[in-house]
Amino acid sequence: MKRLFRICPLLLAALLAAGTAHAGTPSLPPVMTVHDLAGPFADVWERNVGKPDEAFLRDFKTSVAARFPAFYGVRRYEGGKTEAQRDAEILAARAAFPALRETYLDKVARFKQELPGYIASFRRLFPDYAAKNDLWFIHSLGEMDGGKRRLDGELVFIFGADMMSRSGGKYANAFFFHHELFHDYQPMECRSWPVWASLWQEGMASHAARQLNPGASEDEMMLNLPLNMAADTRRQMKRALDDLYAKLDSTDQDAYSGLFLRRGDQTGMPARRGYYLGMLVAEEVGRTMSLQEMARLPCEDVRPVVVAAVERLRSAHATAN
Repeated sequence: MKRLFRICPLLLAALLAAGTAHAGTPSLPPVMTVHDLAGPFADVWERNVGKPDEAFLRDFKTSVAARFPAFYGVRRYEGGKTEAQRDAEILAARAAFPALRETYLDKVARFKQELPGYIASFRRLFPDYAAKNDLWFIHSLGEMDGGKRRLDGELVFIFGADMMSRSGGKYANAFFFHHELFHDYQPMECRSWPVWASLWQEGMASHAARQLNPGASEDEMMLNLPLNMAADTRRQMKRALDDLYAKLDSTDQDAYSGLFLRRGDQTGMPARRGYYLGMLVAEEVGRTMSLQEMARLPCEDVRPVVVAAVERLRSAHATAN
């Protein structure tokens, strides 16, 4: 399977290039500029085995953090995190690395090789994807597997090799890459981020990735994080949709956390259920709007579309227990 998988991106790239040339449209780069700091983290870990934490910290800050201070520094936390706390996170990453090391090194070795193939297949649905924004491939110190962060006033595209390596790396699959590439393709620019904006952003990314990976299982779509998340949400769908509808305009961090973070909330419903509900909302919208039209919606036009879709879903489940 690995041998076939490595051939497919090359075939997809060739077909894409042929189709683009035939259409007479400008050629697009096969991949964006990738800044690899994931490999250097592993190098820092290797050469500091057996050395004290102070030596590791100095080496990490010189060899890795200094090349991406907007991410690894504490300024972006605006006083919410101290240098000492950040140092503790760096040392926690060092301590956790041996358990991840084998999978992590495999991700590092394959990332640049496989990324062009994922971009080529993504362009089957979105041929205008420019792949022009620099990508940072890093050890995220446990923060993220992929997505965007606003750093120094700019949205920055990031993949975290450490979080991609969890659970043996099984979730860092084609669906995952297409989901994250959609975030780069459709960087929503909203003045505020109520629940409806996050629901659309994540739901659209999953909807697009599902179109490109129609055979993906719920496990592959990360809808079993936590275990049986989607199935447990389906069992109480009416309640889940009613709760979602009530929170659509909320900017409260607890409302967001319950829907999209692993820590969940006090409702008794599954943590991260917002990813599943968001995909259902996007699929509902997709009944009357093309994927490309949905992707082009500006933020100010999204809210009524989301509200109407949630209302239709609530109506469909109104008689459920």
